[in-house]
Amino acid sequence: MAMTGVLRPGHVQIRVLDLDEGVRHYRDVMGLEETGRDEQGRVYLKCWDEIDHASVVLRQADRAGLDFIGFKVLNVKTLNQLEADLKEYGVKTERIPAREMLETGERVRFVVASGHTIELYAEKAPFGNGCGPVNPAPWSAQSERGIAPRRLDHALLYGPNIEEVRKLFVDVLGFTMVEHILTPDGSANQVVFLSCSIKSHDIAFGEFPEPGKLHHCSFLMDSWDHVLRAGDIMSMHKVPVDIGPTRHGVTRGCTIYAFDPSGNRFETFKEDRTPYPDHAPLTWTFDGLVGEGGLDYVQRKLHETFLTVVS
Repeated sequence: MAMTGVLRPGHVQIRVLDLDEGVRHYRDVMGLEETGRDEQGRVYLKCWDEIDHASVVLRQADRAGLDFIGFKVLNVKTLNQLEADLKEYGVKTERIPAREMLETGERVRFVVASGHTIELYAEKAPFGNGCGPVNPAPWSAQSERGIAPRRLDHALLYGPNIEEVRKLFVDVLGFTMVEHILTPDGSANQVVFLSCSIKSHDIAFGEFPEPGKLHHCSFLMDSWDHVLRAGDIMSMHKVPVDIGPTRHGVTRGCTIYAFDPSGNRFETFKEDRTPYPDHAPLTWTFDGLVGEGGLDYVQRKLHETFLTVVS
């Protein structure tokens, strides 16, 4: 598939209550590589197989959660066109200057109806994955450090008005809806899974009364064995686990949900679907989250925390 617009989730800025604890978790337990610190005190990190400078930015704050998620687009021409399309759609945008984030070009920022701040950007300095650009090795020493996810994979965000958000992502940004979970009465969407690639989702939104909430940021693992190894490392470091190890019925992904020291949920996730844009979206009823194993395929259980605990 020719990818000509929005390419992938590129970065998240996560609020942590204690920066040192946050760095220890994401760098030493998760195994992300620290790539810089800026004058604002933010810490930049990347997963081992990511090429660009940073995908996770930590900022100390008095409450946990997500400041924003950014998506990389093909080039500056695409960035300009998408900003024009957003404005024509009635969305107010803001240009964030180049280098406001380390090694990152201009960003187009806007707020969607769920209360979340979204960014688009075209330029970020390459950092490399340690394998080399010519005759590269299949993995590097960094890929064996800590949990060692391959990349930032997606985020699930909770807030109101997700149907408006779905329309914007599909009609303006070119995403496809891959799967959706219906409300208990079947009249609307409870969760929508949206992709700009052939992944099960690059971002998802869940209907929730409070705006701007983070459900989880997800990190891609190489295999089910790597998900299980992640669980071992979480136990060794006494990381509080929420759900798993298990498999989702929705997306088919193998998963563990857990919490960082500030209470931000994160996921170690093994992708198991390659839906193309011409594939019809899969539908899950709310009852299917339990009886058909939509959330937890192994236990066929609806974990209450999945619906209620956010940051």
